[in-house]
This record gives sequence, C-alpha cells and structure tokens, in this order.
Amino acid sequence: MSSQTGMVENGGSWTTVIRPRDSVVFFPVRELWAYRDLIGLFVRRDFVSVYAQTILGPLWFFIQPVLTTLIFTVFSNKIGKIPTEGMPPFLFNMVGVVAWTYFAGCINRTSSTFVNNSGLFSKVYFPRLVMPVTAVLSNLITFAIQFALMLGFIGYFWVYGADVRLTGWAILTPFLLLQMAALGLGVGILVSALTTRYRDLAFLISYGVTLWMFLTPVIWPLSVIPARYIWLCSLNPMAGVMETFRVAFLGAGRIYPEAILIGACVTVAVLVLGLFLFHRVERTFLDTV
Repeated sequence: MSSQTGMVENGGSWTTVIRPRDSVVFFPVRELWAYRDLIGLFVRRDFVSVYAQTILGPLWFFIQPVLTTLIFTVFSNKIGKIPTEGMPPFLFNMVGVVAWTYFAGCINRTSSTFVNNSGLFSKVYFPRLVMPVTAVLSNLITFAIQFALMLGFIGYFWVYGADVRLTGWAILTPFLLLQMAALGLGVGILVSALTTRYRDLAFLISYGVTLWMFLTPVIWPLSVIPARYIWLCSLNPMAGVMETFRVAFLGAGRIYPEAILIGACVTVAVLVLGLFLFHRVERTFLDTV
C-alpha cells in the first residue's frame, strides 16, 4: 500500500489517499523513515516486554546464550568430538550461538507478521513492513547485549592464554549483520505471506529454523566438509557468515570468498522474493486471516 497527500478542492484542507502500490517489488524506505517514531515506539515496546513479569528479567539476555553454549560444548565437543579449529570449544560455540540467535530471532519474529497483527492492521494504516522491520531492529539490541557478553568471554580466555585474536576481518561485521538481517527479514516475510493461506507453516517454522542451524557451521567448522563440496554448502547463505564471524573474532578457520559471494546473492534473491509476496498478500490478507 502507498499513501499520497493532496488538497481538497472545496475545503482547502489536507487529506491522505491510500491506494495499492503498482510496483511488483518495493522497499518503502521513505515511508519507513516517515514512520520512524512509530518504529521506535514498537522497538521499545518489544524490547521491554520480552522478559516482562519474569523473575530474572534482563538476566535472561545473558543466561540463554551461556546455557545454550554449555549444552553444545558438552554434547558436540566433549561427547561428539567435533573439532573446533584449535579454539576453546566454549568460545567456538558461543560465537556461533550469538550470531545464529540474532538470525533465528529475526525469522521467528517476522514470520507471524500478518497473523499476529491482523487486528492492528484492520484499524489503522501504516506501512506493513514497519512490523517486521521493528522485529529486526529490536533483535539487534538483544544481539548487541549478547555480543558484548561474547567479547567479555573472548577477553577472559585471552588473558588466560588462549590463542584467540581479533583480526582485520572484523571490519566486515556491519556487512555480516546486514546480511543476517536481510536474510532473516526475507525469509520471515516470505513465510508470513504464505502463512495467511497455509497455517501449517506456523507450526513448522521453529522446526525448520532448528534444522537449518544444524545444517549451518554453527557448532561445527566448514573445514570438516571436503573441498569439492564447499560450493554446495555455500548455497546456505549463513555458512559464509558464520565462518567469517569466527575468523574475525577468534582468528580461527579461514575465509571462503565463494561462500560469502554466493551467500550474498542468495540473500538478495530471498529478500526480493519475500518483498514480492509480502506486497501481494498485504492487499488482501484481511480477507483470509
């Protein structure tokens, strides 16, 4: 949907005309910027309400990645003997967990955009992409908190002699975050659009994200894959992100340019497809939810 403002001929007052958008794929940057105050309110609401009325409150931002990392360390490294590129298993897993948590959170929060907000959408107009963009931004705050925790553990292990180091690849961190946000947004709004007709997807999304995690080098290094199959793993756009993230902040592993390039192309394709379906569904979804 789009809005245009014009003059009423007889009254001289301003009015807003809302009409369907003609473009097939469109990211309403100007509209989103115009509604930035609303996005800010939604981001604050989402962040504050995540652990509202819980005993531990904000401590859950720290407890979740630590517990998840400990579980992966015990089962995948201590029992499963999965290699960690010479890094302390706890650090190796934590870097993957922190990055994946942000990406998975973007998908889970945006995949129910239409269903969860149908009541609000039926009462007032604002760009429908405000809600999934809000989810991506509010998850970014959580990521920042957990990222700081990760850096704290890296510093602790470094002080006690672990062979970890910050590399120049850390300069790619904004690009990695942008790719994770774009991919999470694209997959999320794609699923959200399909869920208005196929409600089964709402039950499958959590399972699908978990399965995707185990197919991604989150708790295992990409180096365990034979070189001739690296291109196949690169079709998973998160593979290059995870490996680059570890090289940047641990100095472990290696950079796979093909994985980064292919992953970026797949991300763009998914985002474009997601925007296409999202804009098609937003015109008529109230008739189906």
